[in-house]
Amino acid sequence: MSDETRFVYDVAHAVDPLGDLEQEADKATKHNRAKVGSARPSSLLYTYGPGAIMDLPQFTIMPTGLDDWDRIWRRRESAPPQIHAPRLRDVVRMMLRSPDVQLRPYPWQPKKYSRSAEGNDLGVPSRVFPQWLRCTGCDMLGLLAQFDYRNTHPFRTDLAVFEHAKCTGRAGSGTRKAMRRTAIPARYLLACVDGHLDEFPYDLWVHRGQRCSKAELPALKMVDRTAGKGASAVIHCASCDMRRPMNEAQGEAGREKLPQCRGRHPHLDAFEPKGCRNETRLMLVGASNLWFPATQSIIVMPESQEEKASDLADRVRTALGDKLAKYRHNLEMIRDLLDDRVDVTAMPDHDLEQVLQAASAPTDSPEEQEEKLRDWDPVDLLVPEWRYLLRDIVGTRVEDPKSGLTLSTRDRGDALQPEITRVLAVERLRKVNALVGFTRIDDMDRVGDLPRRLAPLTRTSRPNWTVATEDRGEGIFLQLDENAVAAWEKHVLDTDLWELHRKAHERNFRRRFSETADQVHPDTRLKPPRYWLVHTLAHILIRELALTCGYSAASLSERLYAWPATEGRDPAAGLLICTTASDSDGTLGGLVQLSEPTRLQQVVGSALRKAARCSSDPICSKRTPQDPEDFLHGAACHCCVMASETSCERANRFLDRRFLLDLPGSDLGFFQTHE
Repeated sequence: MSDETRFVYDVAHAVDPLGDLEQEADKATKHNRAKVGSARPSSLLYTYGPGAIMDLPQFTIMPTGLDDWDRIWRRRESAPPQIHAPRLRDVVRMMLRSPDVQLRPYPWQPKKYSRSAEGNDLGVPSRVFPQWLRCTGCDMLGLLAQFDYRNTHPFRTDLAVFEHAKCTGRAGSGTRKAMRRTAIPARYLLACVDGHLDEFPYDLWVHRGQRCSKAELPALKMVDRTAGKGASAVIHCASCDMRRPMNEAQGEAGREKLPQCRGRHPHLDAFEPKGCRNETRLMLVGASNLWFPATQSIIVMPESQEEKASDLADRVRTALGDKLAKYRHNLEMIRDLLDDRVDVTAMPDHDLEQVLQAASAPTDSPEEQEEKLRDWDPVDLLVPEWRYLLRDIVGTRVEDPKSGLTLSTRDRGDALQPEITRVLAVERLRKVNALVGFTRIDDMDRVGDLPRRLAPLTRTSRPNWTVATEDRGEGIFLQLDENAVAAWEKHVLDTDLWELHRKAHERNFRRRFSETADQVHPDTRLKPPRYWLVHTLAHILIRELALTCGYSAASLSERLYAWPATEGRDPAAGLLICTTASDSDGTLGGLVQLSEPTRLQQVVGSALRKAARCSSDPICSKRTPQDPEDFLHGAACHCCVMASETSCERANRFLDRRFLLDLPGSDLGFFQTHE
């Protein structure tokens, strides 16, 4: 499918906040172009990425697709910056089905002083969404063009506002003199499970699918006197006096009254050419299931010689483009073309020829890409990290300046649990995160399951970049005894408790993924017992480390290496507790200090001792899901094991203290208590 037929959209109405800059300069006119909001890179990746709705003080906006960001980059004289992470970049290319994808940071430039104009031409282009607004003075419901926009102060983004210029107040309030009143977003939307999102058709709703009999452009009002209690508003047509409450659109019965999905992607300003066959659901602007990011991340490890050679060939291929084939055998021309783009000045001709040969290798065909994506497992991203962390370190410390990874060995304390066989202090690390798409209504544990549910970031079918963030931090790595874990796991798989967890997972999977999960068997998504063990251990360690390391519990995160042996992949049972941030907040050293033998054995011992008891016991310690219950944890609650959303990679699922320690009525504990 070509880019022209992939979506229906109007090229002439692309979002370009600075598009009339030159025309304005020619006319010697000027108006305030102050930005309307800001956010940290991590929140722009995980909360307010393309297609999400971002709350501003006075209205809401939606960051556009990456096509519109290209205009921002093209105004710069230099090439856009890139984030170097070849292993992650290759996975992103496979997922986006594009061989030229680069990882770029969000468009931003630091200022030398607060009022400097540096970087004013950089930013995330967005559009106001939803475009139905409601006047807070008279309840008038109208489209964006019916309201005035004011953004007069260059340093007060909170003053940017839409206003109803001639509001006369509500009938009977006594305020009849026209005055300016703030307008706020009308909070109802329509969404479908394939990631489409649309405005709510208030006009058709109040007239029950017909046009107003009294006016071509009826005067609508949204009367809402009980905010915060679901769809409590009533839509009123002042032209024909018809009314209809919004709560009729809620629930299963309400779905039958809603129109079919039109296949709209508002962040791309585009529609699916053949529409969408899904039913729509009523959605509120602030709903937590309106936008789920689909991201991939890696801890950057030192590259092997093969990886370096492959990365160099790839950079040469993307830098030369079509000129690679044309000047393939003219090395002098190649060197000139690569000047200031890829440094090959010191490379001998023979080596350069080998690089060009590798760069000229054919890329995967679409069929080969689909096969790779089908066979790919998210664990593949973790395997190189696990293997590197298990390598013997020459001396006591190893540092790789390019990757930013610094490891130090740590002795095991005499009182440290014998089930923990290896301890490393990760003094410095670099974590790279990339966005590959998003979903609505349901989160996706695995992007490759149902590709059609992953909403695109661009109108083009072969994007050449996606947004990524780069964090730095520190951490502690622990490895568990594989032989002990394997024997324990074999025992747990035959127990009634594990069978109950498996059945609860199946019920949860069927309900959570709704009708679109028919192609996936639930058991393929159930984490093995060793994952539950490592995950629960990571949580109790985070809670204990937060008491003394100087970081809050929400600043610590887990990276779990827990999978059984499969063909071509060794088993793993270990974890990395780390703290990362886009600035220096994640490198203060407090976490690494706790990896010293005496301190670590105190931390682990105290964490296991506290995990043996919970203030909610015996209810917590004996919690087991029974039909129709579908929760994905056992003996775990917010009093003993669960962690904040920013710390846990599985939303507090797959947790059970009974897999850590023997609790009353259970003998499945992996760790033996040592008094």
